[in-house]
Amino acid sequence: MSTSVDTTAQTAWWILLIRAVLTVVFGVVALASPGIALLVLIYVFASYALLEGVAAISFGLRARGSHPHWGWSVGEGVISVLAGIVALFWPGQTALTLLFVVALWAIVLGVAGVGEAFAARGRGDGSWGWTLLGAVLNVVVGVLLLVWPGSGILTLLWLVGAFALASGLAGIARAFRVRAAAATR
Repeated sequence: MSTSVDTTAQTAWWILLIRAVLTVVFGVVALASPGIALLVLIYVFASYALLEGVAAISFGLRARGSHPHWGWSVGEGVISVLAGIVALFWPGQTALTLLFVVALWAIVLGVAGVGEAFAARGRGDGSWGWTLLGAVLNVVVGVLLLVWPGSGILTLLWLVGAFALASGLAGIARAFRVRAAAATR
């Protein structure tokens, strides 16, 4: 028995594919060209975020009424479009802000982890040392990002590139699975 979700998937699977291919392209560019100007990568990201956002909004709106969670796709799309607009109009601040957000996040996460490790030690949890090690590493990474922001941005670009490549490849597989599943029903 075919559902309206299947019908949407049959007609819109290619939107998922486009979204995933854009993610792979962004990942490859970020990994293959880390030495290019950061400004170019920010514009690539801004373009990617805008196009990915429009694709997500389009898919979500097409699934409206047939998929109970269509709003999440629209919400993701709106956030991506907003991120793309911010990156286009404030590229320098975008790079530096991203670095500082990640650095402060790592430090705060690490400090909280130290507290968690000592609480676990007090409870007699034998793995508290690993928790402490992970927390200390978080703090160290955060501090290093703040001390050497240039190297930190390059490292973040590599991490974002690797994440985008893996995420995009998984998305391509998902798009073809959705298409195949919809075709067999």
